[in-house]
Amino acid sequence: MQDVLHKTLIIRLSSVGDVVLSSPLVRSLRGRFPDCRIDYVVKSAYADLVRHNPYVDSVIEFPDAGTAADLLRLRRTIAASGYDLIIDIHDSIRSRFLCAGMRRVVRLNKRKIARWLLVRFKIDTYGRFGGAPAVAERYLETLGAWGVRDHGRGLELFVPDTIRETVDALLAGENIPKTARCIGVCPSAKHANKMWPEERFAMAAGVLAAQEGDPVLLFGSADERERCATIATIIASSFPGTHVVNLAGWTSLLETAAVMDHCAVVIANDTGLMHIAVARGTQVVALFGPTVRQFGFFPPAARSTVIEVTGLGCRPCTHIGLPRCPEGHFLCMNAIQVDTVVAAARRRMEGG
Repeated sequence: MQDVLHKTLIIRLSSVGDVVLSSPLVRSLRGRFPDCRIDYVVKSAYADLVRHNPYVDSVIEFPDAGTAADLLRLRRTIAASGYDLIIDIHDSIRSRFLCAGMRRVVRLNKRKIARWLLVRFKIDTYGRFGGAPAVAERYLETLGAWGVRDHGRGLELFVPDTIRETVDALLAGENIPKTARCIGVCPSAKHANKMWPEERFAMAAGVLAAQEGDPVLLFGSADERERCATIATIIASSFPGTHVVNLAGWTSLLETAAVMDHCAVVIANDTGLMHIAVARGTQVVALFGPTVRQFGFFPPAARSTVIEVTGLGCRPCTHIGLPRCPEGHFLCMNAIQVDTVVAAARRRMEGG
């Protein structure tokens, strides 16, 4: 076993899901070394995801549109800080530059060769490269030599009381009481071929709302507001009287997390908001198309159901997403039926 750690730095610049998935690493490191200082480098856009974590001593923000000068300045700061250990769980050109030549650095094993073989040739060799654990577990692998282990408590995302109060007021303004049970929908993703069709999201949410009498809340960024608006329009026309609120672009990441606390279930694509829902303990139905379990982003089964189309020779076609289906048929998403999603969501709403 390695020596005691007194001062550590975690580097994970982006994105939403990846930062949330690092919460077990932070918690377990604090549990193993209670007196260790833990600093965290992250882009400003995602800083709130770790800012309120009680196990993090300091959040070091990197500008969202950071320049080479910003990168060099941060590297100098890191070099002068005297860290016992730097934990690079991003493993990008920028993160490698930040800690190049530092005294002690450990880095995430991304299983890049296994991933490339699976995407390119559909050959699963993960067993030869350390297996295919969840990404949160891969982060923990970096500290195995220091005896850092997870204890199965899952993802965490800490939301301050002020945010919850803001969200309660927001929902009240939409005529949704604090005690209401809502249906959450995260219909977007960074890449187009990871998104279930708009009309199917609308139909699934509409059917559930009609059956359960619950409001529908649509989540997303400002760039995704138009897609959410289209879904809201379809629900309103197909299921008159359904209460639909489009929150895309109107709530921050932590406000979104707090709103998800009011959801009986969240239906989502393979996206960062899915991981936020999991971290808040919300029941989740996750739709996976071009990506597969081996990549490590499937949510834990205890509070989630993953729906995927197995047996497709073209899957996986990517590990992060593409602008369109390379084959043109988009079967990995088009073959997921509304009834299947509704049934899975109802089971989750009834307790799993």
